[in-house]
Amino acid sequence: MLDVRRLKVLREVARQGSFSAAAASLGYTQSAISQHIAALERESGAKLVERGGRGVRLTDGGRALVAHADAIVARLEEAEQELAAISGLRAGRLRLASFPSAGATLVPGAVAEFRSRHPEVELSLTEAEPEESLPLLRSGEVDLTLIYSHGPPQLDGGLEPVHLLEDRMHAALPKGHPAAERAQLRMRDLRDEPWVGGCADGHCRRFLDEACAAAGFEPQVAFEADDYPTMQGLVAAGVGVALLPDLAVNAGIHPDVAVRPFRGRPPARAINAVVGSGWRSPAVDAMLDILRAESAKFARPLELAS
Repeated sequence: MLDVRRLKVLREVARQGSFSAAAASLGYTQSAISQHIAALERESGAKLVERGGRGVRLTDGGRALVAHADAIVARLEEAEQELAAISGLRAGRLRLASFPSAGATLVPGAVAEFRSRHPEVELSLTEAEPEESLPLLRSGEVDLTLIYSHGPPQLDGGLEPVHLLEDRMHAALPKGHPAAERAQLRMRDLRDEPWVGGCADGHCRRFLDEACAAAGFEPQVAFEADDYPTMQGLVAAGVGVALLPDLAVNAGIHPDVAVRPFRGRPPARAINAVVGSGWRSPAVDAMLDILRAESAKFARPLELAS
């Protein structure tokens, strides 16, 4: 029978690309990593890694075994969580992942409330964009992740979204820009402006393109950035305009940036918590309840077009 600890070692070697990096990540010696892999190769009867001058790479058998290892480790961790649930939130752990603007707004209050109610549950947070955090959720490395999407989230089987709020977009303009004198704007008012948009092929860029297309124009993207503070810095420098969601606005506005709402129904992104669709620990359910309450503080009803 294959040893689960050795499967975890193989998985970490695959992620890190070398025995030395895997050893540092797991707190082992490089010799111990080598011994674990050699023992796993004996147990499986197959060569799993190929050593080279610049690290190691998995064989076809190694890749197949790592794919199974992800599922095995995830199921074992589910079993650990279920056993912890027996103690009624007096033990166990909850591992969260969140994209940055939710991590700066929704998450701190939720974390503080959860720790106040359940101080004996070990709580951790990883910052990750949706394309990074969803694989972590599938492999069982986190228990709950916050994601944004432009429209209903497109998730594969085994994952369940829990809607939290609609995150409305605002126009971000340099202070002193003529349009900043208006109380409200329409997207088409900015059709001739240079834009600070998301990086090509990223979620933010696709959302900008779709929002502008709905307003009847194609944005002239002069600068690309996915980080909202960077976008604000470029807007403050007077080199373009941008879209900022409510959560980014709540996280703080650059003193040289003017934020103006859009008239009617503004562009918006959906904010969801995502969990596994199978058994959920009481800790996950407790955090979902807290996140719903925390999101209500930021949620604002979308206005119909005027």
